[in-house]
Amino acid sequence: TSALHTNWHLKENARDHHTSKFSSKELIVRRGQAFIVTFNGTEQPEQNLTFIAETGPKPSKLAKTQATFGISSTVSKESWSAVLQSTSSNSVSISISSPPNAVIGRYKLSVQTTSIGSSSPASLGTFVLLFNPWSSGDDVFMPNKAECEEYVLEEFGIIFAGNKNHISSFGWNFGQFQGDILNICLSMLDRSLNYRQDPATDVSHRNDPKYLGRVLSAMVNANDDQGVLLGNWSGNYEGGKSPSSWTGSGEILQNWKKSGFKPVKYGQCWVFAAVLTTVLRCLGIPTRTITNFSSAHDADGNLRVDEFYDASGNHLDRAADSIWNFHVWNESWFSRSDLDPSYSGWQVLDATPQEESGGIYQCGPASRNAIKEGDVDLDYDCPFVFAEVNADCMYWNYDPASGKKTLMFSESTVIGQFISTKAVGKDDRVDVTNDYKYEEGSTKERDVFKKARKKLGLEDKFDPTAPTPQEIDQKPDISGKFKVAGPLEVGKDLNLILVLANLQSDAKTVHLNMTAWSTVYTRRPVHEIWKDSISVTLSPREEKQFPIKIPYTEYQQQLTTDNTIQVTALCHVEGGIQVLVQRDITLDNPAIDIQVLGEAKVNKEVDVEVIFTNPIDTEVMDCVLQVEGNDLLRGILEIDVPPLKASEKSSTKFKLIPFETGPKHLLVNFSCDKFADIKTFKMVNVID
Repeated sequence: TSALHTNWHLKENARDHHTSKFSSKELIVRRGQAFIVTFNGTEQPEQNLTFIAETGPKPSKLAKTQATFGISSTVSKESWSAVLQSTSSNSVSISISSPPNAVIGRYKLSVQTTSIGSSSPASLGTFVLLFNPWSSGDDVFMPNKAECEEYVLEEFGIIFAGNKNHISSFGWNFGQFQGDILNICLSMLDRSLNYRQDPATDVSHRNDPKYLGRVLSAMVNANDDQGVLLGNWSGNYEGGKSPSSWTGSGEILQNWKKSGFKPVKYGQCWVFAAVLTTVLRCLGIPTRTITNFSSAHDADGNLRVDEFYDASGNHLDRAADSIWNFHVWNESWFSRSDLDPSYSGWQVLDATPQEESGGIYQCGPASRNAIKEGDVDLDYDCPFVFAEVNADCMYWNYDPASGKKTLMFSESTVIGQFISTKAVGKDDRVDVTNDYKYEEGSTKERDVFKKARKKLGLEDKFDPTAPTPQEIDQKPDISGKFKVAGPLEVGKDLNLILVLANLQSDAKTVHLNMTAWSTVYTRRPVHEIWKDSISVTLSPREEKQFPIKIPYTEYQQQLTTDNTIQVTALCHVEGGIQVLVQRDITLDNPAIDIQVLGEAKVNKEVDVEVIFTNPIDTEVMDCVLQVEGNDLLRGILEIDVPPLKASEKSSTKFKLIPFETGPKHLLVNFSCDKFADIKTFKMVNVID
């Protein structure tokens, strides 16, 4: 094919198609909407022009990966069409429209003249077609324009973490329009298992957001398919970057490509979710990250999570089930043509490899409405997601010697709390718990739980591992809780108070075994920090307080990068059932401050100062500052900061030359030998 000179009207088309943020020399447009192209070199009358748009390795009309269309007087809603705009002596301008359900991806466009002695088609070049949330015919149509801005066009996000008693947050650079990200996202589709097994069929399904969402939830983790990120929850991240050290998706996706598509080390749930957000927003599917606090990982599908403790109060890592302090997944917005229309809207996707679905580590799309209504029999993976926000918890005492387990207590209201996402157009937290379930403890919520159990066939099946009704109904003689008495900060001693209350009208003798372990945010124990045993007698109805102090020097060496500690007291009550008291503590890192010194102007140098004060009475070493920010600097800036003596304040200055106007975000990550990944961000308004 000969090539014609083509003018793709990049600026005007990008403006009309909400693709101006891509920095590409290639035309990037959205489906179901017209774009203009002008070319010259055809001597033929316009009526004789036929266009061919094709994508994938084996373009075919049947698979809808090839379209042939001539000039028509009006736009077709069902198929590709071309409408003549203008002609001059040697050039012709055409408005080309794709149907709202076209396959997305990179297309070749060529033109053929259908006169006598028909010539071979002449190539006009390539363009990329994306989903179109601004178009009412598209599966991803989002009527609210502010939501389109946030969930498709916004490159900065806030992710919530910590635990239900203490929610924290950090910034993230999704960077979906930067550099080569679009090409990396397209090559991700071509590396999926589905594509490798049958490329033509896979490409023909790329018009369907639920298909792509599911495929990409598998591709973002490295399991099964040499995908993007390798998960690691061990607390030891040698040989890679610790999950908490990343500040954006760009570096991860670029590293994956640079290494010849070898999995990047290491990810944990929010990293998987953030990368999936980048990829889906890049392709035009509205997507956000969701954080679920006290999130259940129900490995055996019985809507119950079992946790085991030994007689000393150690949390045993022996069950496949677990309750995470928090878990981050995604919601994407699209209609469900395969289900009743009431299940359209937000769909849960989860790229964190937890359980296999259809033989591989992928999860979703599960309709959020189906989760709320307990319709767990609907595609895809609703039982797992339902359990994440609704499972019941059973806490068992386990004797490794005999293998005997006794139920200490069960809870039905702790799982799935403060489900959080970033507000549209603001940095605030929005609570979406009520979109996942009816109010805890309401009859409606219990009805939905029963309905889900019934649909899963759990109501009629005898479960030998389940506690007996007698075990569930037994009442403890005492109650206990850990109260925080002092600051929860890395570098300071941890002060708690164990409060025990005798609920009976006779005295009780209690033998307490207490432990504190450092954990990962999934509550997986990593190192023992402290233990103690005491015996106490409680008078009738008496409440007693026991202060507990865990010095910084004792926990400092054992802490993981998640700064989490689980404190447990196992109370052996003479003549009564055992009582478990526990609390998960997340310690805050010390603060770090960014100041922009002066006005930020396009193409002008501006100084930025980062200030950190060492809060502890020993020197901190190996200090590294990592900075990134779209349109403020290219790539990631790494600055080595000299060691800091006890209580010493450091000021690190660097220069930026912003290259775009508007509100931009600078993200900073500071690490040293005593503090891991202290994060902050600053909005910088760049002016002309």
